[in-house]
Amino acid sequence: MGDLGFRHLTRALCLASGIFAVACAPARLTLPTDAGSPLSNLADVHAQVSRACRGVRTFTAELALAGHAGRTRLRGRVVAGFERPASMRLEGVAPFGPPAFILVARGGEATLLLPRDDRVLNAERPEDVLGALTGVSLAPADLHAILTGCVVPDPTPRGGRVHANGMASIDLDGDAVLYLARVNGAWQPRAASRQGWDVQYSNWQGDFPRTVALRSMANGLDVELSADVSQLESNVPLDAAAFAVQVPPSAGRLTLAELREAGPLRDVAAGERP
Repeated sequence: MGDLGFRHLTRALCLASGIFAVACAPARLTLPTDAGSPLSNLADVHAQVSRACRGVRTFTAELALAGHAGRTRLRGRVVAGFERPASMRLEGVAPFGPPAFILVARGGEATLLLPRDDRVLNAERPEDVLGALTGVSLAPADLHAILTGCVVPDPTPRGGRVHANGMASIDLDGDAVLYLARVNGAWQPRAASRQGWDVQYSNWQGDFPRTVALRSMANGLDVELSADVSQLESNVPLDAAAFAVQVPPSAGRLTLAELREAGPLRDVAAGERP
């Protein structure tokens, strides 16, 4: 890829950076470190806090993003759609003209179209493509679970504790921990950790968080990304066409290696740090 093409591709991968709404990162919670005491009624507490997210079959929203992956700033708006068990559509909104990118996933395979570059990548794992694009290497089911507050796709509690600062923690299958705080007398998810990712929830409206912050140092890449969630709808029927993309016959092929070279993962490949 020539230098001009590389720079143009890199700009296309900045999540439609420009005149966008910017998410405001919440103040980071101090999580409990003491051993705590057993959480009574563990199953009932977890059933209460996960009832809404476990019932989400489809989920659409607009995400206002702000943060960084390595030295790459991530800022922009993404229209997102999910359907269980593992379908996803992410569309980067540009201030004018075609989308910055369209990423669709279904059946464990992803297609990424860059309309402005007329390039397409397909037949790769969704988590690999999303990781190369943004540094967030999560599969559609995992991202769906995090955004709706379940943390993992099929959350099963294995133990729980109440801590000295009043927060509670619940251990989940999948090496995940959910942290709760009392709000108006009821438990509410406020943070979580899972497989190299720290998650923070705030600004709840109804059953779902409206600000979700992700942080990771996995694979040597410093990622910190906050998403303000708006226009949220759940369990609205979605056509199968939502998880497909029309690729123009003129589109040139893009490889995962090229995407990684142009995106935030280039910092890892070069052994650099922000």
